[in-house]
Amino acid sequence: MDILFYHPTFDNAAWIRGLEKQIPGARVRAWTRGDDRPADYALVWHPPVEMLQGRALKAVFALGAGVDSILSRLQAHPEMLAESIPLFRLEDTGMGEQMQEYAVSQVLHWFRRFDDYQAQKLEKRWQPLDDYTREAFTVGIMGAGVLGSQVAQSLLAWRFPVRVWSRSRKVWPGVDSFAGQAELGEFLSQTRVLINLLPNTPETAGIINRELLSQLQENAYLLNLARGVHVNEDDLIAALDDGQLKAAMLDVFSREPLPETSPLWQHPRVSITPHVAAVTRPQEAIRYIADTIGRLERGEAAGGRVDRRRGY
Repeated sequence: MDILFYHPTFDNAAWIRGLEKQIPGARVRAWTRGDDRPADYALVWHPPVEMLQGRALKAVFALGAGVDSILSRLQAHPEMLAESIPLFRLEDTGMGEQMQEYAVSQVLHWFRRFDDYQAQKLEKRWQPLDDYTREAFTVGIMGAGVLGSQVAQSLLAWRFPVRVWSRSRKVWPGVDSFAGQAELGEFLSQTRVLINLLPNTPETAGIINRELLSQLQENAYLLNLARGVHVNEDDLIAALDDGQLKAAMLDVFSREPLPETSPLWQHPRVSITPHVAAVTRPQEAIRYIADTIGRLERGEAAGGRVDRRRGY
């Protein structure tokens, strides 16, 4: 079995050693330009068109939970990957746990009013504040995939009211479920903390705009953990300035790295992390890929296959 590997920033040698250890008999090589030798599988992140074009592969694995970069490239270059070749994403290789840590810590930060106490600290003001109640601190999650499910469960453990909105209705114990455009307004109207975990598709690009934000409860919070293109950044700043939103925590942006000229850097009620909410953990990802390849080789069903028409 021959496996091609390409990632512009990962340690190729470490990944190749790990893959060959987990998949006995596999020959793994880092792809370089001009390499047109046969391969059975390809593991990629932001792959050049010529890496995949014309190859008779059994499957391609995106080295992350998102596949929008590959799909957008396929739109421009449909010849890059035949429709018959399955495309897989990493469903959960430690990313779910990382998303839980990030989401729970931030929701608790707002719930305990640490943002307000930090503002008072800058004014050298000693003033206990009224507590928020869980009943009035409903968390709404946009996106009901693997990561959305795990974040919802972690917040339920802290006894927050949790609701979820997605393309199709989900049935999760203890979670109010809303589906489709017709139910979006109802979902937003009772949401105090909005967490975005939507996939990046043409339908979701720019979805978090002034109209959507205006439907949230007053003094709402936004936590964006999905993709920067989901948020209209100008509308976000306007919602913060007029008081519709109390604060925003952003891990992803429409341009990355975030330009120094972006007003988001200077806004007092915007917190920023550099796309680190959930990163690919090599050991867990390698085990996941090895298991999935084993299933494919045995002719068994495997999770994580991408529906190219839906975009996830």
